[in-house]
Amino acid sequence: MQIPLPKVIRRILLKTKFWQENYLIIKLFQPLQGIATIAILLTLIGAFLEATGIGLVAFLLQCLTNTNQPPLQTGIGWLDIWFLGTKATVAERIYRISGLILINVWARAIFTYLGRYCAKYCEVSLIDSLRKRIFEQFQHLSLSYYTQKRSGELFHTFSTEVSEISYAFNEVINFVSKSCIILAYTIAMFVISWQLTLATVILFSLLAAGASNLIRRVRAASVEMTTAASELASTAIEFVGGVRTVQAFWTQDFERRRFYKVAGQVVKAWMKTNSISGVVQPLIEAIATTILIAMILVAVTTLVASGRLHVVLLLAFLFALFRLLPIIAHMNSSWGLIATYYGSMRNVHELLRTDNKTYLQDGEIEFSGLKRSLEFICVDFSYDDRKLVLEDITLTIERNQMVALVGASGSGKTTLADLLMRFYDPTAGKILVDGMDLRQFQLKSLRSRMAVVSQDTFIFNTTVHNNIAYGLEGVDDAVIEKAAIQANALEFILELPQGFNTKLGDRGVRLSGGQRQRIAIARALLRNPEILILDEATSALDSVSERLIQDSLEKLAVGRTVIAIAHRLSTIFRADKIIVLEQGHIVEQGGYQELLQQRGKFWQYHQMQYQLGEISPN
Repeated sequence: MQIPLPKVIRRILLKTKFWQENYLIIKLFQPLQGIATIAILLTLIGAFLEATGIGLVAFLLQCLTNTNQPPLQTGIGWLDIWFLGTKATVAERIYRISGLILINVWARAIFTYLGRYCAKYCEVSLIDSLRKRIFEQFQHLSLSYYTQKRSGELFHTFSTEVSEISYAFNEVINFVSKSCIILAYTIAMFVISWQLTLATVILFSLLAAGASNLIRRVRAASVEMTTAASELASTAIEFVGGVRTVQAFWTQDFERRRFYKVAGQVVKAWMKTNSISGVVQPLIEAIATTILIAMILVAVTTLVASGRLHVVLLLAFLFALFRLLPIIAHMNSSWGLIATYYGSMRNVHELLRTDNKTYLQDGEIEFSGLKRSLEFICVDFSYDDRKLVLEDITLTIERNQMVALVGASGSGKTTLADLLMRFYDPTAGKILVDGMDLRQFQLKSLRSRMAVVSQDTFIFNTTVHNNIAYGLEGVDDAVIEKAAIQANALEFILELPQGFNTKLGDRGVRLSGGQRQRIAIARALLRNPEILILDEATSALDSVSERLIQDSLEKLAVGRTVIAIAHRLSTIFRADKIIVLEQGHIVEQGGYQELLQQRGKFWQYHQMQYQLGEISPN
């Protein structure tokens, strides 16, 4: 249920700085407008009952302290007679008013609980929507975005800072609910004495204006705090991810010093923020108490002494004011806490923005399979407008061909394969699939007919079975076992404690490099792809396993288009075409023996590996 805001209020909100800085977060709140309105209405009812309670207390005090005087009245005949018992005895009035106070207290408790429950539902739903929206954002961003960001910072925003927005939302609800209570109390106080109420409102308004300066300083400090916290999360995650390297190089002391330095910056930022936000509540309480004492003195010396205000009504007014003081202090504290979460809100909003990020545009045509060839036509590519990684690449890969990419590290081999997978789009030129631009095809249909086995194999923290069948549902166990056999992985899988049901840990820490590679190969084989990309897929295998895998891959290459990025030339003897890359350019292409006879760059690579004993002379 959505309740539209009046146009005037909407225009005002759209022009506020808060809206401009957080509109993407606020928009996610729109589906919750209905339940939020209910929460506010319940809070208003609770506030009304709170104010009504003040009046009942005043009537009770009058009954207890001035038994000989006529009872106080509201001026509403039936209410005075039936509920307040103005025509009854003093004892009966005390019983009636005491009963009304009990009913009031329990009703207020029920409405307050329901209001808080609805507010909590809004809070949890908003956080759920935020996390889902951010996760969807992560899924659709291009790889170039992730190469520019630290994973720790993204994770910190996704988990910690989104949670902090829930705390901020909770404080906003508290702020609104307390505002409703203050409004109700103010109305009740106005009925008792408009002069004292007017003076109170003016004094507390001046107090709020002074507190706003502190709040601005808290917001500025919160940005430093969230930046330091993100740096701390990144440092910790990097350590966990690289713990093998840390221990191998015995750099624990170096990492500890680095972590302590960042942790010190977090402590400093926290203390700076809280030294400002922490002063808000005690300062407000001290000033508010001073105002209260001043109000008592003024009321007693002027209004009560002159007979313009009954002492019982003064007590009721002071009771309301006493109840207001902690509420006002809590409101200002909430205001300060909201300001401390400003940095988190800014970071989450920045992550949700789409106007400053790169997305790969999906095509509209479903890819039904390769019919003729893949063509690279005058393709250039660079990361972030830097030096070209690939320049003027023109080549043709026929259907069912095995094409090998050879070259030194950094020559552009993997980038070429990434362009084919559409992880990136060319800076210039185009890639054609059966004569059609690659960008015209739907990514889902395109990638469902491709499989990649890279040198950087990612193993998920789940079972062997689920890792091989990743992304596929309802796959028969026999099919998975067959893929494991073809990848030469069955033997070591059966030696694991629970076989195919063994959990492999984060990034497959329980497996060797070669075992992880064979799991990845089995995963690719299970998909039965039309286009198979092998990015040094056998580089982590021992010689025996490499030969077995190579035999399997050669058999599986029949009827498939294979792009093999090769470090070991022994793996590409049977390639239909070899492309030699150097500094982003194609310098040679042809068959294996043809390139050897040319005695060019490929021949040099061949001679180096021959001297190392990795390959035969011919």
